[in-house]
Amino acid sequence: MDILGDPLTEPDDTMIQLLTPTGERVEHSGVSWTADAQAEAELLRGFYRDMALLRRLDVEATALQRHGEIGIWSQVLGQEAANIGAGRAMRRQDYVFPTYRDHGFAWCKGVDPLGLLELFRGVNRGGWDATETNCAYYTIVIGSHALHATGYAMGIQRDGAVGTGDPERDTAVVAAFGDGATAQGDVNEALVFAASYHSPVVFFCQNNQWAISEPTELHLRSPIYRRAAGFGMPGVRVDGNDVLATYAVMTEALNRAREGQGPTLVEAFTYRMGSHTTTDDPTRYRSADELEAWRARDPLARVEAYLRRGGHADQRFFDGIEAEAEELGHRLREGCKAIPTPDPVLMFDDVYAEMPASLAAQRAEFVAYRDSFLTEGSVR
Repeated sequence: MDILGDPLTEPDDTMIQLLTPTGERVEHSGVSWTADAQAEAELLRGFYRDMALLRRLDVEATALQRHGEIGIWSQVLGQEAANIGAGRAMRRQDYVFPTYRDHGFAWCKGVDPLGLLELFRGVNRGGWDATETNCAYYTIVIGSHALHATGYAMGIQRDGAVGTGDPERDTAVVAAFGDGATAQGDVNEALVFAASYHSPVVFFCQNNQWAISEPTELHLRSPIYRRAAGFGMPGVRVDGNDVLATYAVMTEALNRAREGQGPTLVEAFTYRMGSHTTTDDPTRYRSADELEAWRARDPLARVEAYLRRGGHADQRFFDGIEAEAEELGHRLREGCKAIPTPDPVLMFDDVYAEMPASLAAQRAEFVAYRDSFLTEGSVR
């Protein structure tokens, strides 16, 4: 007997959507969202700018990788609404633990995109000040940072920065990860700890339909958001290509966390239109028809349609965004090429508070090897 029915589909009313793929504004009973038309239009103009510039970052970084300027790049194409909607719902003091595709979170938290390029160029271990931005360094190990986020949230509780009623003090944490990470033990352990300690963390899962080359139906026997009930927390599914709905859902979830009401699991149902990374060829495992179907749900196109239809933005607005994107592209290209190559000996620094003798010996051996190429008459 099939007690679940279709494991990956739910009735239409379970997924929260406020902007349809054609840009029509709709209501949904599953989220409390109130804003007058003028304020909402202003928000969406800002969201459109964020998403357009994030997409330009993606295009430029991919091109820089193809030209050998960075080693690899994780594309965010198609997931801009999920990144920006969630990122803009965060307050200054909220802390995010991102994964390697969460460039929109970094953007919203004030990380210079050149810092991202430095990371993917392999010249540092994180090109920004995490204490200044409240954006942790990217996590490569799948799902491990969900535990880091939960631990940080537990620390916030003990610092008394939850449920005080002070909007400048009360703090929430976001753990951002993909659908593939839900198969990792670390994510499930984090959900257990967060629920047990009522921690102020929002688990934001971007279900982009593919865990690298593995489709979701191979490792998901029920929708991700429904797992929340088993851990004892609320779960919600939102249209991850709808930036307004994502913003509204995450605003509610983060408010719950800050007020001391505990964790929430949010599943943003979206799609990775690009490759997993620039080393990947998605044509080997997914069809052109599938990609085209999701292109019709493009997150930028639906916001543009809404703004144009309602007279909330004219052509000058869109031309201005395009000009800003051109400026960003130029800065990224020139800035990336100007990034200096660090001395390789720096890789021995900041490993231990006090360098042990064994590592010091390795460092000395490496320095001698490096200097042997710089002796008189040698060829570099």
